[in-house]
Amino acid sequence: MKVVVCVKQVPDTKGGVKFNPDGTLDRGAMLTIMNPDDKAGLEAALRLKDQYGAEVTVVTMGLPKAEEVLREAMAMGADKGILVTDRVLGGADTWATSQTIAGAIRNLEYDLIITGRQAIDGDTAQVGPQISEHLGIPVISYAQKIEIEDGHVIVERQYDDRYHVLKAKMPCLITALAELNEPRYMTPGGIFDAYNAEITVWGRANLVDVEDSNLGLKGSPTQIAKASDKVRKGAGEKVNLDPAASVDYIVDKLKVKHVI
Repeated sequence: MKVVVCVKQVPDTKGGVKFNPDGTLDRGAMLTIMNPDDKAGLEAALRLKDQYGAEVTVVTMGLPKAEEVLREAMAMGADKGILVTDRVLGGADTWATSQTIAGAIRNLEYDLIITGRQAIDGDTAQVGPQISEHLGIPVISYAQKIEIEDGHVIVERQYDDRYHVLKAKMPCLITALAELNEPRYMTPGGIFDAYNAEITVWGRANLVDVEDSNLGLKGSPTQIAKASDKVRKGAGEKVNLDPAASVDYIVDKLKVKHVI
């Protein structure tokens, strides 16, 4: 069984957020981590490898430094890493990103594709389902449990306060929740091997069946009107009252705001 896992290098908000003049994130200037939902998806794939001997290929799109998350994935146990990077892909929204990743995956053999539910830098939950649409395969989102049976994938899908059980014939795409599992740590031997491993690097020329009009910032129908790292708030209203008057003041404000 061949499993492709899509991961994304996202900003580590502990290090602050920086923007380019066009409103896109200045990813090259920020500290980064592997997206949490994607890491859960990777762990799910590695468990399939442990159980069925699956081959796990990890794909990411980003700047050259995104190689870091591929080496992390390989240190955890993934077999191969593919970085899709090219200047013409910069500034992509979910549509252009999914077109790019689908174009890369068309080069690969796969039974199952696993993506994270959503990335913490965009929170759209759109890229995974869009990839499945471009590839013409079924999608099961919000997976909280995954099993394989006779060429089919059986998934418990989170739904409000309960779950659905869905079965689909492979090839299929699954979007994983961070709650799906507890990702394993990198091993010392895995880190050593990943450091020396060869990362496959693809550019625009390696994307299959993708039009230039669907790539990068120019191919993104979603445009950023404005972006900022912090929303500044005013000082607010300050009062100096005794305890009894303070209670009346607060209650009155809550009534005005229709809180009570």
